[in-house]
This record gives sequence, structure tokens and C-alpha cells, in this order.
Amino acid sequence: MADFNGLGLHLGNLARLSSARTRSISPENFSGEKGRGGMSVDGPAANAARGLGQGWKVSPYVIVQPGETFTLADIEGSGAIQQIWMTLARGKWRHTILRAYWDDQEQPSIEAPAGDFFACGWEKYAQVTSLAVCVNPGRAFNCYWEMPFRKRARFTVENLSGEAMYIYYQINYALTDVPDDVAYFHAQFRRVNPLPYKQVYALLDGVTGRGQYVGTYMAWGVNNAGWWGEGEIKFFLDGDGEFPTICGTGTEDYFCGAYNFDPGVVDRSQAGGYREFNTPYAGMPQVIRPDGLYASQQRFGLYRWHIPDPIRFEQDLRVTIQALGWRTDKDRRYLPLQDDIASVAYWYQTLPTAAFPSLPDKDALEVI
Repeated sequence: MADFNGLGLHLGNLARLSSARTRSISPENFSGEKGRGGMSVDGPAANAARGLGQGWKVSPYVIVQPGETFTLADIEGSGAIQQIWMTLARGKWRHTILRAYWDDQEQPSIEAPAGDFFACGWEKYAQVTSLAVCVNPGRAFNCYWEMPFRKRARFTVENLSGEAMYIYYQINYALTDVPDDVAYFHAQFRRVNPLPYKQVYALLDGVTGRGQYVGTYMAWGVNNAGWWGEGEIKFFLDGDGEFPTICGTGTEDYFCGAYNFDPGVVDRSQAGGYREFNTPYAGMPQVIRPDGLYASQQRFGLYRWHIPDPIRFEQDLRVTIQALGWRTDKDRRYLPLQDDIASVAYWYQTLPTAAFPSLPDKDALEVI
């Protein structure tokens, strides 16, 4: 039997021994080197640690000034990121831009605001409890996507806000051999506000190579009264033209819910209204309800992880979703919506990574 490389972990292989080397990068060990953690004598918490000496939580966070880009990690060799924890003590989640670069590519393979990447896109905490992403009280971002690399892995964070950001983080990884059939992790953010009338929202386009689509997060802001989730998601695979290979039946169906996410729709014994939920593979953890004053719009956060059911492509991939509600007329017609829609698409693919669409600027990103 071949030596176990320590990747692709699950309960069935957790007991297997491996020659993989465990490392971790944080502000207490920027390089991840063996035996080099907790050595700082001049970190940002030096005043709090005065009188205690070296090794007493002198450098638990970094400060990123407005307009700056900071390198969170720069790893040489082959292996895989296995877990990321991060929290922003200060700074806007939408204006904190995460990027990751694999194997000396100049094009990032991950580019997304921190909040949206961690399935919490509305600048407000919501408990997210899933296999791939967890957000815990009160603003702890965690992800467990395995992110392989063969030569190098580089993570940066850019501060687009007008105030300094205080970032605590830890990136846990293994240095080990990566098999030839393993692809690279990607994540891409998009936002349209408002979506033009009768236009279909593009979650992902321009992807070329071989890989599999593994997840969707959406921050959906509704600009109309009434139900908003009739739209179909469509996956165009390997040269599909006008029509896709995979077509869903409705937005709440794709996110593994039903009947408006409202148990009262079909069972009058249940209390009516939107019902938040978290499951390992799908959820609607966030429902922001109007307050009758300035917070006038309904907003939703939804995730769907294709972990047991990845959508595989050989050459290219395009993913779209319709924004669709109901008109008020008696003959029950659909209403194309003009909503505020943002998303992160997650997938694995071979390199090179095609150029992403330009990220919206600071003003176009803002959540109000």
C-alpha cells in the first residue's frame, strides 16, 4: 500500500499514519517554521504583555492600514491548506478582500470579501454551521476547504475601508506530496445591485479547464414585496449553448429548502414566516427582517455545498440563476426581479486560472 499523504481526511482515515508535516501560520509565527512560534518581543500587544516577557501573547494580531495589502502567508513547497480561522476586530467585512495565489500565478484563484467568503455577507453576524464553513460567536470565520498547492501558496488581505483593520488569523496546513489528479481550489465573488429587469444573474462565467463546482454562497437583498425565490439555477457544461445540462426548479429548492423556506405555507399548524436553518451541506443561516424604520429591505444569506455531489466539467463551466417572483395579477404570472444580489462561487480546477471580472470598487461593494 502506498504511503498515506495526509490529505483528503475523514473519520475513516484519521487514524492512518503519514509523513506529512503539520505547520501553522499566524501573527505569532509568520513563516510557519518549526520551533519559531511565539517568539515576538515587539508585537502590537507588547504593552498588554509588559512584565511577562517573550512568549506571552505579544503578537496575536496584525494591523492593516487603509489602502494596504498585507501578506497573511507565503508558503514554499507542496501540500494543502486544511483549515483557516480568522476574525476582524475592526474593519468592514465587505471591504476586507481575501486573495490566494497558487504556484506563482499572478492571477488570484481566490478573490472575495472576507464576510462573503465565509458565508456571512451582510456585515452582521449569523451562526453558520456546516461542514465547509463555520461562523461562530461573535465574528469567528472558519473554513475547512482543502486547498492543495504544488510549489507555493500565497494569501493576502487588502483593506479597502477608511479605517485600520485588526486581523487575528491562523492558517493550518500540511506539507506533503500532492497527487497528479488533485485540482486547485478557487472562489470568486460577484455583485449586481440592482439586477437589470429580465437579466439573468451570472454566478460564474469564463471558467476553462477541468474540474468540479463545489459550492455557492449568496447574499440576496430583496427590493420588492412578496416571494423572491422562483428562479432556476443553471449549469452550462463543456460547450453547452443556449440550454444547460443541469437546470434546477427554484431558488429555495437549490438551497435544499422548499415552499418559500416557510413551514406555514403548507402546514397551517406551523408558525408562518421565514425559518433560518443550518445543515452540513445547505442552509439559510441569515434572515435580516425590516425594522419598520431605516432597515427597510429583506436580506438573506444562503449556502449550498456540493460536497457529496460535485458538478464535474471537462472543458468549461458557466453558472447562472434567475431572480424571479410573482406578479399580483390573478392569472399567476412570474415577475422578473431587480434585486441586490452578491455571490461567491467555489470550485476546483486545473491551472491556469482565467482572469476574474474586475472586483467592484469600494462604493459598489458597500452594504447599506
